[in-house]
Amino acid sequence: MQRDESLRLIDFLMIALGCCLYGLGLAVVNIPNNLAEGGVTGITLIIRALLKIDPAFSTIAINIPLILIGYRFLGKRALIYTIYGTFMLSFWLYVWQRVPISLDIHHDMFIAGILAGLAGGFGSGVVYRFGGTTGGTDVIARIFEKRRGIPMGRTLFALDAVVLTISLCYIDVLHMMYTLLAAYVFSRIVTFTQVGAYTARGLLIISPHNEQIAQALMDELERGATFLHMQGAYSHEEREMVYCVIGPNELNVAKRIIDRIDPKAFTSILDVHEAIGEGFTYDSPTGKKIG
Repeated sequence: MQRDESLRLIDFLMIALGCCLYGLGLAVVNIPNNLAEGGVTGITLIIRALLKIDPAFSTIAINIPLILIGYRFLGKRALIYTIYGTFMLSFWLYVWQRVPISLDIHHDMFIAGILAGLAGGFGSGVVYRFGGTTGGTDVIARIFEKRRGIPMGRTLFALDAVVLTISLCYIDVLHMMYTLLAAYVFSRIVTFTQVGAYTARGLLIISPHNEQIAQALMDELERGATFLHMQGAYSHEEREMVYCVIGPNELNVAKRIIDRIDPKAFTSILDVHEAIGEGFTYDSPTGKKIG
């Protein structure tokens, strides 16, 4: 089945908005309060502290080689959105560092950590929600997943841990603790904004077009899918259900794939750990969950 690589204007607009919020948090909260960051953004902050190089420039300098290395592992749309997100983040970092905005929080690092997590979480969540990324460790994680079979979440966590540890070369332990607070708030806000980012999601899909949906998910997301046999308790009608586990940035793409093939398909979205040990029974033409 042909991969859907269509580009949407709304995606470009919302990715730009998300990068705007993320860049604002970095320039107005993280940098003035010496809060570190994970991933490539964290590396740019290390470079800024040690070499006085503007993160707006080092972001592009680091990401372009990574994108060139990883372009084979990205579809056309993902590649375009990643390049666009990278340049948008650099653009907004450049702008916000030159706009005279100061945030008077009376040197309260707790508030700084909360605000850094809020701005970064909302910004990144919007970017992820509309199919984009800001490059960096997302590309590296995808390469490891394709070549070594290592889940993206595990690679991203390991890379963030390494970058944050190195960040101790320019911040003290106290600021690192507030950085970890910001990282926690960041993860929760991304989850709220993107509906499950950083958490694997299980899709349970019931549709007369199960085979087409499963094939599209495998082709376009490169995720495995499983057919589960089931029987309605009331009608005793036998059906097949598609089960697919997807990554943090793929939920809304999967929804679009399913809606494109069958807008009336019944889809249940679960945290993978919540699905273990729980049983669900579906019956009636409405696909209502009854147990």
